Amino acid sequence: MPPSDDHGADAQGSVRDADGRRDVVVPMRLYKTITVFSTLIAIVSVVFGFVLLDAATIRLSLLRRVIVGLFGAVGVVPPEAVLSAVLAVLGLGTIGLGAGVYVLGTRFRAHGMGNPQEDADESAGNG
Repeated sequence: MPPSDDHGADAQGSVRDADGRRDVVVPMRLYKTITVFSTLIAIVSVVFGFVLLDAATIRLSLLRRVIVGLFGAVGVVPPEAVLSAVLAVLGLGTIGLGAGVYVLGTRFRAHGMGNPQEDADESAGNG
């Protein structure tokens, strides 16, 4: 394990809090970029995942009709149960991907940013 200083920072610039969670300290410009794009990817993934789940459960869904039409154009007719199962698995996987991207995006901090949990503990004791 690399040596750490008094604040729990290791040689790569990551910081561990009391719970063992590792945050990566980056410049403010990179932090803003990571935050914007990880949030955008997470939102789009979750919404698209729910659209896929909708297509899996509702046979009149526009997306489902487009998929069946594309398969029909090449001469393949997928069974309804198989198509529903595939769309459901893809929908859940896409929602999980969005959640994972968001969680990874929250691991970054800019220089000078404190841990929100530590800040909450300090303000609760001052009341």
